[in-house]
Amino acid sequence: MEFLDPLMEQIIEMWTGFVQILPMLGIGLLVLTITWVASKIIRKMMEKVMSRSKIRPSLKSLFITLAKIAVWTFGIVITMTIVFPSLTPAKMLAALGLGSVAVGFAFKDVFENFLAGILIMLREPMRIGDFIECSEVDGKIEHITIRDTYVRQTDDELILVPNSFLFKNPVKILTDRHLRRHEITAGVGYNEDVDRCRDIMYKALEGLDTIDTTKPVQIFAKEFGDSSINYTVRWWAGAKPIDMHKSRDQVISAIKRALDENEVEIPFPYRTMTFSEPLKIENLSANNKEEAEEEKEENRKQK
Repeated sequence: MEFLDPLMEQIIEMWTGFVQILPMLGIGLLVLTITWVASKIIRKMMEKVMSRSKIRPSLKSLFITLAKIAVWTFGIVITMTIVFPSLTPAKMLAALGLGSVAVGFAFKDVFENFLAGILIMLREPMRIGDFIECSEVDGKIEHITIRDTYVRQTDDELILVPNSFLFKNPVKILTDRHLRRHEITAGVGYNEDVDRCRDIMYKALEGLDTIDTTKPVQIFAKEFGDSSINYTVRWWAGAKPIDMHKSRDQVISAIKRALDENEVEIPFPYRTMTFSEPLKIENLSANNKEEAEEEKEENRKQK
């Protein structure tokens, strides 16, 4: 059993080292606890101070997050130097320098989203509460973290969007201003008077409470459609999706009602069918129908 002696000596040495380091581990855990408490206190203090300022919510979140990162970084460095006295901050920086390339490749997406999150929070046009469209993502921004942006869709589903996705792709901010221009296409029959129909639509939209009166309503004859003359109807209303739906509902209802009252045709699509040979139209009486059926039966038997 002599071959086990070196192994036992190694185990005893490791156990002795662990026992010797136990006080340092206790102090390290105490430092981490103090760090956790300090981060909570600093967060509450910053939230209280920033609540009185006019800083955008995204910037408030950024400052609070960076403060927490700084506190935890300081606390972890102190803990490491206490638990491992030979590990100085200079040696830690050297180790981080040697491993930065490997860590960079391993956590590329994390760092990318981290930097993108900071830049998004600094970006003034996009704020918490805005409605956005980005590729197939659309909804209201509820929260921005270092890694993700929380987007609440109009059907109340929540999407966590990586910050790098929003930073790399074009983002349409629907509520950058409180008003937005909306438009629909309305069609009338070819036999209707173009100017008269335009005047009817203008009058129909007067007095609608969802249309902003500080900006003009615009109605243009747009194109010769398959079965109608099409108009583009433009107006200004609230920028939020619900404002758009309410306003569009009023506009379509008002135009339809006005055209009906003035007996203006709103045509259905027409289709013209052509045949390679002329069609034979026969008006058969009851007797002729019976004769035709008998003739068909005879032809069938002959075949």
